[in-house]
Amino acid sequence: MEARELYVVAGSFIGFQLFFSGVSPLVSSTLTQGYGKLPPNKLNEWNSRLVSTVHAVIVGLFCLYILWFDDAVNADPVWGDPNLVKLNVAITCGYLLYDLLLLACNWSTMGDSFFVCHHLAALYAYGYVLTRGVLPYFANFRLISELSTPFVNQRWFFESLAYPRSHRLVVANGVAMAVAFFLVRIAVMPPYWAKVFGTFGTPAFERLGLGAQVAWIVSCVCLDVLNVVWMYKIARGCYRVITGTSGKKKGGKASSDEFNHVNNHMD
Repeated sequence: MEARELYVVAGSFIGFQLFFSGVSPLVSSTLTQGYGKLPPNKLNEWNSRLVSTVHAVIVGLFCLYILWFDDAVNADPVWGDPNLVKLNVAITCGYLLYDLLLLACNWSTMGDSFFVCHHLAALYAYGYVLTRGVLPYFANFRLISELSTPFVNQRWFFESLAYPRSHRLVVANGVAMAVAFFLVRIAVMPPYWAKVFGTFGTPAFERLGLGAQVAWIVSCVCLDVLNVVWMYKIARGCYRVITGTSGKKKGGKASSDEFNHVNNHMD
């Protein structure tokens, strides 16, 4: 890994940590009256989700720019010029390291093994991009999924501020979240895997070596399995909100658990 990428990873880690501890509390308390009334564990998650949203917007827009304008990466998805992709991946790696530390320090209230697996799988695969500069197109393509994160976080913000689930803003965001999640995490699977299979057996694929091949395929399979699980939970919750049955379990007891697992630090 070059010094430039190391500096970006370190800067990203420190920057997101400073945003979590300093900028987010100041901005949130100024713009949202209900922020100061939240319990301490909710405050931590609120700040974490605001950081997650900022990261998603930065990386997601950078990802689209590369997909639209980086001709070298699009022409050679395995060995194309990785300079811009490595910067984007380095920002994400710094964020993932920050988030793993945050989860470890607040495991009793925010910890989730699904997200630890998600982060570790992503770091494992992105490590090859940063150290060897391989698979720039595919690494960048995976980051399209970040564009669904702001909607997921916004749903949690509404719930923490006690917005009723029937509120038009909550319903609109829930539908947008389901649509965005499907488009950037599920609908992209067929073209992505078609591109992957198209490289099999080519000289470019053989040059990767077994280690990079395994890291690439295994991490992508793991991430897509998690995305399918999350899509199922989101779709079921969205259906219940739209049909007016979101707050009920069998026996008539109210419940807010439908999205709890999905809402916890997805990125």
